[in-house]
Amino acid sequence: MDQAVADGVDIISISLGTPGTSWYENPIAVASFGAREKGVLVCFSAGNRGPSGATVRTGIPWAVVVGAGTVDRWFSGTVTLGNGKSITGWTTFPARTPIRNLPLVYNETLSACNSTELLAEAPSHSIIICNTTGDDSLIFFLWGYLADSNVRAVIVISEDNSLLRSNDFQFPGAIITPAQSVEVVSYASSSTSPTASIDFQQTIIGTEPRAAPALSDFSSRGPALSYDRILKPDIMAPGVLILAANNPYTIIRAPIIGKNVYLSSDYNLLSGTSMACPHIAGVAALLKAAHPDWSPSAIQSAMMTTANHLDNTNQPIKDSAFNYRNATPLGIGSGHVDPNRALDPGLVYDASPQDFVNLVCSRNFTREQTQTITRTSYNCSSPSSDLNYPSFIAVFNNDERGMTFNQTFHRTVTNVADGAATYKVKLEKPANTRVRIQPKTLVFQKKYEKQSYSLNIRYRGDINAFPTHGSLTWVEETGKHVVRSPIVVSGGVDNFG
Repeated sequence: MDQAVADGVDIISISLGTPGTSWYENPIAVASFGAREKGVLVCFSAGNRGPSGATVRTGIPWAVVVGAGTVDRWFSGTVTLGNGKSITGWTTFPARTPIRNLPLVYNETLSACNSTELLAEAPSHSIIICNTTGDDSLIFFLWGYLADSNVRAVIVISEDNSLLRSNDFQFPGAIITPAQSVEVVSYASSSTSPTASIDFQQTIIGTEPRAAPALSDFSSRGPALSYDRILKPDIMAPGVLILAANNPYTIIRAPIIGKNVYLSSDYNLLSGTSMACPHIAGVAALLKAAHPDWSPSAIQSAMMTTANHLDNTNQPIKDSAFNYRNATPLGIGSGHVDPNRALDPGLVYDASPQDFVNLVCSRNFTREQTQTITRTSYNCSSPSSDLNYPSFIAVFNNDERGMTFNQTFHRTVTNVADGAATYKVKLEKPANTRVRIQPKTLVFQKKYEKQSYSLNIRYRGDINAFPTHGSLTWVEETGKHVVRSPIVVSGGVDNFG
């Protein structure tokens, strides 16, 4: 990383996990501090240890930490029943095969599909319905059982969301939900000669059958292990089934048909926060090209304050790991990146290298530990954990449960739009909190002018109610610029596991 900085890069993208250790013990934390000092923005993947809380290890305030979400693309396997009804299922079976008007078999005993011996009883050249609900691990053995059988295709009933990010679909078929299966099973059970067809390699773009983006089940959640006083992850980007370059001469992650037919391709569909992180690095590079005078903090702020916390149905982004309930900023950060809006954010939260030094100095490290991070003799006379950051998190430790807290954050925003502007605050308070903003109006006379405000939050360390979240938004009177920051109240990392 030091050499990359010396070579003159503007952005560093690191799709690697980092240990949840103190910054001075983490070489990547040290290297990214030096990069930020030299004006280089560093992006990290949040990790793939979700959906449990406190699984983000990279709590590095001077880096952008990126979570992973879905995209509005559905790989459809359309099941058409003999009565003309169609069900939009899911499949990544990597070929087209003629599954047309074949006998549809449903038998409660056979539907377990949990052994080669059982599937040997299924009629030849049929479509069998397999119910894996409640046994998510079965799918990994099911392909082998099917390959040894005489059936032609399968309809899998499953509520395992991890299947919707897998390119491991070794046998012709489609996945449907338990709700969708009611109609299919009813038809197969009541018709004298039930049949079905399956169409493959279809792509649906838009809001159906599921809204996007949604937070991926695997994406690591905050608060961050190495430092829980800054909200991490910062932002979410596409990270599920992303078209990625691939070594055509390896079988690692290669699509398979049957047991031993590995398909070769220069591209593959990959999932992970390692896919999401380069998206943010790419957007940051575009912003740097458009605004070469912006600091890394300004670029990060522009992406975060313009990120969208709503999906393509204009509803709060959902969490795919928890039955698509509303996601929280501990998973999505400020929301899903919006490159076009980030080009013109209106206001930015800037921070200097000295501000990050002040944060390091507030950690009560030894002088040697501090200098391990900063690698210079910075002035530590003004330690402060109140970093000028585009998000807010108020935490309580395990031994502080039930206590009431009163915390004040101080922030300064810079007008990066042309000319004068007036902004008024819009507040969505986290539940069971009292929040006060002062002042409630910010008036800028010119570009690059700075204005400051404070946010005071009174909250209780309620273990049964966290995390709660809301937002603070500065809305320009003309409506052109909307600058949003999430507010989170959460237990600290020692409340998790």
